[in-house]
Amino acid sequence: MPMYIYNITSFVHWSIHESWLQWMKEKRMPAFVATGCFNSYQLVKVLGTDETEGLTYAAQYFCGSKDDYLRFTENHEPSFQQEARNKWGDYCMSFNTLMEAVK
Repeated sequence: MPMYIYNITSFVHWSIHESWLQWMKEKRMPAFVATGCFNSYQLVKVLGTDETEGLTYAAQYFCGSKDDYLRFTENHEPSFQQEARNKWGDYCMSFNTLMEAVK
C-alpha cells in the first residue's frame, strides 16, 4: 500500500519566526491531523538555504491514500490557506507538493 506525503515548504521571515514555529507545533500541525485526512506529521528545517532574511521549513503530513489527500484539498485546504495568509501575510510564503513514498 503506498504512502502519500503532503509537503508544504515555507519560507519564514525572521520577524515572525518564533511565533510561527510555536503556532505550527501547537496549533497548525495538530489541526491538519484532526481533519482525519492524515495520520502523522513532521516538521523539518531545510538546510543549505540563504538564511539572510529567514528560515525555510518543510511540514510533512502522511496519509495512506490519495483519496485522503484529495478529501483534505477539497474540504479543508482553502480555509487553512486563508488562515495562514490572514495571520502571516507576506512574512511566510509557501508552496505545496504531493509525494508518494517509494519502496
